[in-house]
Order: sequence, then structure tokens, then C-alpha cells
Amino acid sequence: MLKVFPLILFLVTTLSSAAQKKRARDFGIPFDGTTGTNNAITDVAGVAVGHTTIINGEGNLQKGKGPVRTGVTAILPHGKEFIPVYASFYALNGNGDMTGTHWITESGFLETPILITNTGNVGTVRDAAWQWMDEHKYYTPIFKDYWFAYPVVAETYDGILNDINGQHVKRDHVFKALDNATQGPVQEGSVGGGTGMICYGFKGGIGTASRITSKEAGGYSVGVLVQANHGSRSQLTILGVPVGKHLSDTLKVRIDESTGAVINNTEKETGSIIIVLATDAPLLPEQLKRLAHRIPLGLTRTGAIGGNSSGDIFIAFSTANKNAFSNTEEKQVTTMANDRMNALFTATIQATEEAIINALFAGETMDGINGNKAYGMPKERVIQIMKQYNRIKQ
Repeated sequence: MLKVFPLILFLVTTLSSAAQKKRARDFGIPFDGTTGTNNAITDVAGVAVGHTTIINGEGNLQKGKGPVRTGVTAILPHGKEFIPVYASFYALNGNGDMTGTHWITESGFLETPILITNTGNVGTVRDAAWQWMDEHKYYTPIFKDYWFAYPVVAETYDGILNDINGQHVKRDHVFKALDNATQGPVQEGSVGGGTGMICYGFKGGIGTASRITSKEAGGYSVGVLVQANHGSRSQLTILGVPVGKHLSDTLKVRIDESTGAVINNTEKETGSIIIVLATDAPLLPEQLKRLAHRIPLGLTRTGAIGGNSSGDIFIAFSTANKNAFSNTEEKQVTTMANDRMNALFTATIQATEEAIINALFAGETMDGINGNKAYGMPKERVIQIMKQYNRIKQ
């Protein structure tokens, strides 16, 4: 029988909530590169992130009632100020969805917030984003109050833990994620769109990280946010250490005693990952596409292969050239020489790798529909394995 509890919404990321949870670096994982102040996508000045988390009920699935383990995450390039930014996107494997990308490819601009949710709620979130933009005049009219936009909404599948066909993300949830988006520390793990996600056979979700290039390379910021819901247990790799293979007998899959079915098969890759990259480097859309093409190099460092059923979809944008967008006027912009981009490539790879591992370190064991359980990664055991490989000093 489904037990219903009061709806729980975690709407705002605060410094205290984000700081309470130890991240991968706090456990001594020695990632390369220099991070920004928050080691988050919000280290790119102006970028704001908001979550709405929906957790409700327990027990057997009753479609439309729960249990519910889902939400929505919003990323705004310049907060609530409407400033279109140069952007590009790339799909490593296309078994997934990110709306609005045709116009990004055609125009070179991102003109909307980016939202991430589950597969069943893309339409609802897209429609709500349109309504939010209309109410907040987050647009440039083409004539009087006439305007159009193609909201960018991406998804991964949370149907192992969540009543995904119940479509529990509603208009108000989207508005709250957008309205409460803030700069500063970003809450990670089972929050927002990442609430019901599973990564490398462990509880996954939202993760973030950043890098600052050297003064000689411009001192630019690169920030990454991921919704990690991909990979099989044996693939998990941290700084070259085959951690997942060492954990193959840890927190085994659970067997449904009534049917004999395997629940949470940690060796079947059925999920996806969405990765959002922000930078303040002055890059044109084609240069941002070059950064988007480097994102998979960070992803594969953690063991991913871009499997057949995985939707590995990435978007990159630059907050520089704030005056670049106009429907009617010519604009002059600053661009970076391609020969100077190597530092940004490195920053992209490093931040992507760490953001995924941060999602795992933030993940905590969660029960979902029909007693399905996603276990949090055993962090202390991971540290022991890293020490065995001399990645962390004894």
C-alpha cells in the first residue's frame, strides 16, 4: 500500500545546506586544476542555479500518486536578467532529449534558461518555462509584445525510483526553481532534476565543479553542472582507479522475491547524463562547440562509454560579450584566438570529471517505487581503494 506523507519541497540552495555535505575533494581526492571559490558552475559570474525537489510517499507504485522522487533544476546564464549568450550543443549519444537546440545551432545564441528534469516531464517544464519568460518579460519582442522562444529543457530517466508516468513536475515547481535560482554554492546529489537519478550503479544526481585558467591563459572561469544518471558499476573510474570493479560485490542488486526479477541491475547501462558548461571566456558559437566536444573526454575519465541506451547531451555557453545579441543592429564582439584555447579544453575536461564524481559523493541511499533502492556510494571504501593505488597518501 502506498503511504502518503506531506509533500516535501527543497527550493533554495543556501550556503549552509551546500556546505554541510562533504565533497570529493574534502575526502582527499586530488583532482588536477585550480577551482573557483565555490568549485561550481556559479563561479562563472552571473550564472544562477535553482532546484525544486519533490519527494513524496513510499511503497508500491500507484501511477499518478507515487511514490515521487523527482524535480527540476534551472540554470540561468545571467540570472533573471535577459541577456542572450553565445552557445552551442553536442550529443555524444542521442538517446535523450534537449529541446530548443535547433535554433541554438542556427542562430548561435541561447535565449532562454536551461532546465533539467525527468523524461516524462519535458513538455510540462518547457511550457512552464515559456510562461515564466512571458510573465518576467525574459525576451526581446519582435513587434510590440509579440515574441517567441524555444526553451531549452533536457532530461534523464528516473523511473527506477520515481512514478515517472505520473508526471509530478508541475508549473509551480518550474517557477520556483527559476525564481529561487541563486549564485554561490550549489546543492548537489538528490536535488532538483537529479532527485531520482542513479549513476554507475549508485545514487547519482546533480554535481558541479569549476576551473580557473592561469593568468597567462587569461584567468578565465569554466564551470560545469551535470545531471548524472549513467553508467554501470564496473565502469566507474576515479583518477584512473577502477573503483567500480573493486565495488562489484558491494551493495549488491536486490532481487524481487515475488517475481525473481533483478532490481537495480548495476551492470546494465540504461541511463543518461546531461552536462551544462558555462565560461566567461569570449568565445564564438563554433568555439563553444569545440568546448562541448571536449566534455566527453572528462566524461570518459569516469568510465562512461556513451552506451547505446544513454542520452549523453551537452550544452556550452559564454557569458562574455554581453551586448552581442540584437535582432536589428550590427554588433562588435571580442573573440579568443583558437591557439589560446588549450587551457579551456583542459579546464573543461577537469571540471566535467570532478562534477560527476561530486554527484556520486553527494548521493545518499534512497528508497523509491516498489521498494527499489539506490545505494549511496560507500565513500570510505572508495577512499581505501584510492589509497591502495597511491592516489591518496596513506
